[in-house]
Amino acid sequence: MTTAFVYDPFERNHSFPGHPECLERMQSALALLQADGILDTLTRLPNSTASLDQILAVHDAAYIEQFQEICQGIGRSASGGRHGAQSWEQSALWLDPDTYVLRASWEAGLRAAGGLLQLTDAVMTGAASNGFAMVRPPGHHARPRGAKGFCLFGNVAVAARHAQQKHGAGRVLIVDFDVHHGNGTEEMFIDDPTVLFISIHQYPHYPFSGSIDEVGYGPGEGFNVNVPFPSGVGDAGYLSTLRQLVDPLAREFRPDVIFLSAGFDGHWMDPLSGHRVSVDGYASMVAELMALAEALCGGRLICTLEGGYDLDALPHCILSTLRVLSRSPAGRSDPFGAVEGNPQAAEKVVSAVKRRLGIR
Repeated sequence: MTTAFVYDPFERNHSFPGHPECLERMQSALALLQADGILDTLTRLPNSTASLDQILAVHDAAYIEQFQEICQGIGRSASGGRHGAQSWEQSALWLDPDTYVLRASWEAGLRAAGGLLQLTDAVMTGAASNGFAMVRPPGHHARPRGAKGFCLFGNVAVAARHAQQKHGAGRVLIVDFDVHHGNGTEEMFIDDPTVLFISIHQYPHYPFSGSIDEVGYGPGEGFNVNVPFPSGVGDAGYLSTLRQLVDPLAREFRPDVIFLSAGFDGHWMDPLSGHRVSVDGYASMVAELMALAEALCGGRLICTLEGGYDLDALPHCILSTLRVLSRSPAGRSDPFGAVEGNPQAAEKVVSAVKRRLGIR
């Protein structure tokens, strides 16, 4: 087993003080990973920026051109003038109420996607069995024609299409367990039967999409699966979903590779959710997906960071994920424990999704 890991410190240039999607997320995670020593056991990958062609495989050219021009404009306006460098507030621009950009955000976005592409290449060529891209800004809310919800480029969508176009992956499974619906990823593949997208999320919750009835359209009908949980289902609810829904769907689909949009903001300590998932619960989900990848596609499981905003819980979620992926004898790292969830509420949703899709 070889587990690859990619991280690019350039992400520090894309951060706005006081915003939940900030450089402190990675600082706290890196501190724990370095103290633990696990990074010495992983295959560290270099990073590079994604090319425009790779981004344009899922994004609209007009959005990409506009986004680049915006960042370049911020660079000119923030570079000085009579009074020197401007303040953070003056040198940032908001693409929507939640999503800021700075002059470095263009390159930061390209490097976030590029890090996941490097990991995809390593896993698809057999240089690594699986891996984790600890990148930011996240990507699963970015739409084909615009940024949204902290996300600039659809990192996992870019990588999934890259796996198909460069490595010949015929069928790609994307599982997204971020507490927020992966609306951007969904939109990019909504009519594509070669990509099975499964999003498990809190509902109704930002971005207020992801209902059971969003199943895809045209040739993609049935290949878009949403599991819209009420608040607080907890570990048991999520694990039941993987076993009752994700597993049979994946075995029928027979993917050539599995991508995981690993958002850890469903942890019970996270400020942006009402779910009750624990570190150990997340590690168990990764273990389930890892076993599924080993059964179906040679172990090819490619994980990328999405959300997770509690600066204490997030590092342990990432560390435990890496320990599971690498089969570390150290086991999982959950100093916070679990809280009681509501698996009965989860079962009702899973049953409804199965009826909607005709799964017995």
